[in-house]
Amino acid sequence: MKRAIFLYSSREGQTKKILSFIMQRFTGYQCDLVDLHDHPRPDLSQYDKILIGASIRYGHFHSSLYRFIDVHQKALVHSKAAFLCVNLTARKEELLKDTPEGSVYVQKFLKKSKWSPEMIGVFAGALRYPRYRFIDKMMIKLIMSMTGGETDTSKEVEYTNWQKVSDFANSFLVCK
Repeated sequence: MKRAIFLYSSREGQTKKILSFIMQRFTGYQCDLVDLHDHPRPDLSQYDKILIGASIRYGHFHSSLYRFIDVHQKALVHSKAAFLCVNLTARKEELLKDTPEGSVYVQKFLKKSKWSPEMIGVFAGALRYPRYRFIDKMMIKLIMSMTGGETDTSKEVEYTNWQKVSDFANSFLVCK
């Protein structure tokens, strides 16, 4: 049986939710879902497909993403591996913020990372005000007010375009 590994760096769970959604499309694969924050050291050569998903918080990916890539860079380059970025800016699809070329976060990632994935997805995340600590809630509210987003701290808003995620999943599933 074919194998796929889905590695995620998620703060509030939306990246994990997106990877779980993609994983459901991988019928005929034995799939593993792994948290990058746990500092895993899987043998990537055992997998036919590798997908790494990471979220942005305050303009940055978590350091565990870069540590993982540093350790596994050669395996990632020589495998069928893809990357996806989850952030709130990607909600601005009309400004192409949901594309690798239009995402400042992906562009920074490509400059900083030792890995340049051939396939990259950019998806809007979710705003989970009630789950945030007070300081995070206020900082995110400030950022959202500056960018024209939701500022009602009693709300949770999911911006993820699930059709776009499904299209990415289908493309990644058939990539050779």
